[in-house]
Amino acid sequence: MAALTRRSYNLVNRISTTHAYTSHLHRSFSTDTTPFTVETSIPFTSHNCEPPSRSVETSAAELMTFFHDMATMRRMEIAADSLYKSKLIRGFCHLYDGQEAVAIGMEAAITKKDSIITAYRDHCIFLSRGGTLVEAFAELMGRKDGCSKGKGGSMHFYKKDSGFYGGHGIVGAQVPLGIGLAFAQKYNKEDHVSFALYGDGAANQGQLFEALNMAALWDLPAILVCENNHYGMGTAEWRAAKSPAYYKRGDYVPGLKVDGMDALAVKQACKFAKEHALKNGPLILEMDTYRYHGHSMSDPGSTYRTRDEISGIRQERDPIERIRKVILAHDIATEKELKDIEKEKRKVVDEAIAKAKESPMPDPSELFTNVYVKGFGVEACGADRKEVKAVLP
Repeated sequence: MAALTRRSYNLVNRISTTHAYTSHLHRSFSTDTTPFTVETSIPFTSHNCEPPSRSVETSAAELMTFFHDMATMRRMEIAADSLYKSKLIRGFCHLYDGQEAVAIGMEAAITKKDSIITAYRDHCIFLSRGGTLVEAFAELMGRKDGCSKGKGGSMHFYKKDSGFYGGHGIVGAQVPLGIGLAFAQKYNKEDHVSFALYGDGAANQGQLFEALNMAALWDLPAILVCENNHYGMGTAEWRAAKSPAYYKRGDYVPGLKVDGMDALAVKQACKFAKEHALKNGPLILEMDTYRYHGHSMSDPGSTYRTRDEISGIRQERDPIERIRKVILAHDIATEKELKDIEKEKRKVVDEAIAKAKESPMPDPSELFTNVYVKGFGVEACGADRKEVKAVLP
């Protein structure tokens, strides 16, 4: 632990603790869509490209949407923690609390025609793509009404109709698939891009560089997003990577380092990345973020980092608190109104859990569905399904 203290990055102090948001106008109503400009918390750092402006166009309505959505995500993940400890969620479960600004900011900059694919920390990405709380909790508890019909669980959320292609359990394996999505978009002459998300723990995967090379050769509209929460499982980034400047890892591919705890900075970066990828090919975004929970529910998250580090991040960089301060500074809502929203989210989440619990478990015959493509003579026949029902409880 002494070595960790000496050599680990000062995650709190190396980010400015002052909130450098400035505005020319004050908005009083949360439904007001009149645009005004704010400034990101810190500048962008770029590699082989000119960084975007720190001045971000937003509105009172957008800021309130950010607050609503992040409050929902935070409450969902806290509730998932309780459900896991109550053994209503089984298997692996990786929570996203602390990283909500990445999901929110990214979604604000793109459309549902753009594709997103990620690893196993996928619950909040699913929500941002338009998924419901009932679908999320039903999937977590292995119920029929889940977004993957109860067969995917925590790591395999999916919503193809909104351009969300999972939820993948194999470290780094989603990146080549994301490049494939970008290839399809270019092949079909679509004016859309694909975002392939991965963590700092997956950043050393060979398949990532192989896929990136192909994307660069073919100028594919692919954006690789490294959600750098600074710990791959229980290993600090400096112990796993000789060069943890992940936005520079593409060498010949441009990159941008972003304050991933600032939803407005993420929005600006993703808007910039989409415009770049459509014209010039792939780009790497490194989101400097942080997870409050351990790697998964089996990890207490306190053996390889100090509690002071975690509390320091909460106090100085929490994405929800940052948006709260901007809202209050511009008289968009009062402190009481924001607290009331958070209380309401507790109720909404509790109601969704109750509804999800009413959903039945999948029929045993579902073991044989969604395995092979239909129409090629390899689906399970009715007789097989009857035999399965006779064997399984």
